Formats: sequence, structure tokens, C-alpha cells
Amino acid sequence: MKWLSGDLKKYVQAKEYIDTLIIPLEAFHLSQETSLEKDAFHREVLSIYTNEIEKELSGRVLLAPTYAYLKSSNLDHEVNRINSWIEDVKTQPFTSIFVITFDNAWKKVEKNLDCNLLWLPGMKPGNINSEDAVKLIRSQVEQISELIRSYW
Repeated sequence: MKWLSGDLKKYVQAKEYIDTLIIPLEAFHLSQETSLEKDAFHREVLSIYTNEIEKELSGRVLLAPTYAYLKSSNLDHEVNRINSWIEDVKTQPFTSIFVITFDNAWKKVEKNLDCNLLWLPGMKPGNINSEDAVKLIRSQVEQISELIRSYW
């Protein structure tokens, strides 16, 4: 289920079956024009990944709104903010909570998160609809879905 009014209505009715939450983490920095294209590409690809994972694990997963932060942010501060999200989320019957990102800086603070981190290696900007990109994403979605299932 996605963060859409129709899906959330279904979630409220069947939340005892939806035990996993996925929160995409997205870094951006409008003031750094040299990285805008790369940042936008990563946002697009992260959206594809999370939507495909949600489809793959349909019936057990809720895809939360994207958590956006500035690249220059202090990650300790961001960890506190995410953990406050997690504290609120835990009022629901979620047993598995994941954040997913391309930003490897999160690996350094992973132990301080009150959830599980899924780090994806970055892709170079290009055609995300190319046959190679589609195959790569599909393969990784299958692996990530299997990893999430292992937490169940």
C-alpha cells in the first residue's frame, strides 16, 4: 500500500495484516547545481525501487512518504528526526520498519536508527528505461524483497 488516500483507507481496515513499513530517504541540495541532475535521477530510481518493492510485497507493506533532508544536514540530527517518526509509527502494529536510501553516509549512523537500513549502491545517471537498467532494478528488487521477508 502506498501513501494515497484510497490505500490508507484500506490500511486502516486491514492494518493487522500490514506489518512492514518502508520509508525512502532522499538527499538533495538545490544550492549545488552540479549535483541536481544526479540527485533527481536518484530520486526517480529510488521511487521505482520502492514502488516495485511495495508491489512485490503487496498486502504486507505500507510505503511511507519520502523523508527528505539536505545533504549538508548533520546526520545525528536527522537520526533523531527519523527516530521520532519511528516512535510515532510504532503506535501502529508494524513489526518491521525499514528506511531505504542511496546515501552511504547513513551506514555510519545506522546503529543509532530505531529501524533497519537498506542501502542501495548508486546508479550513474542514464536511461532508467534501458533493458540493462530494468534488469538490474528487477534483480535488486527481488533480493531486497527476500531480505525484507527474512525479517518476518
